[in-house]
Amino acid sequence: MRVLLVEDEEPLAGYIAAGLRKHGFVVDLAADGQTALDKFEVTQYDVLVLDRDLPVVHGDAVCRYVADRGTARILMLTASGAVQDRVDGLTFGADDYLGKPFAFSELVARVHALSRRTSPARPPVLHSAGLTLDPARRTAERDGRLLDLTPKEFGVLQQLLAADGDVVSAETLLDKVWDEHTDPFTNAVRITVGTLRRKLGEPPVIHTVTGAGYRIGS
Repeated sequence: MRVLLVEDEEPLAGYIAAGLRKHGFVVDLAADGQTALDKFEVTQYDVLVLDRDLPVVHGDAVCRYVADRGTARILMLTASGAVQDRVDGLTFGADDYLGKPFAFSELVARVHALSRRTSPARPPVLHSAGLTLDPARRTAERDGRLLDLTPKEFGVLQQLLAADGDVVSAETLLDKVWDEHTDPFTNAVRITVGTLRRKLGEPPVIHTVTGAGYRIGS
């Protein structure tokens, strides 16, 4: 799932982004409201984690803009926990509201809940070619053998399994599993697929389709 975090307090933004990435989210950052709006013009996000009191363009205006388009779920953050502030945030189109300071585990749980609401229903556990991947528990197995995967390897495997045998391009994997700062000409996808193949073992189940991408199959 791709998240845009809009927070002008740099240390807090870095802390939240690092924590969400450890939980498997792809996170992009914006330090002001105008940058957030610009990013929404070029990238599709599943969840917007939005500080309310932002420079350049206020968080309320960003919230209205995104809510009007209905393309992402919105979790609004604010330093005030007053009832009227919560009401205002929801009125502007936020799906959920979290006052600062907050427990990080609660933030993760709320982002997870919102991300599930952005996607069409699908089986909670993915199966194919002897592989089992549980996105909620962040576990993956092959023929009952638990796999020790990095977050990027897990993300690539999840995308391939979710494609149900269809080819997934390297560009799609880069967009879904890496963040916006990744060099589009990087060989990160090829390297990650290579290490993932070694961890999955024999016989190979990830196949390269020349000029197109990768697919899962027996």
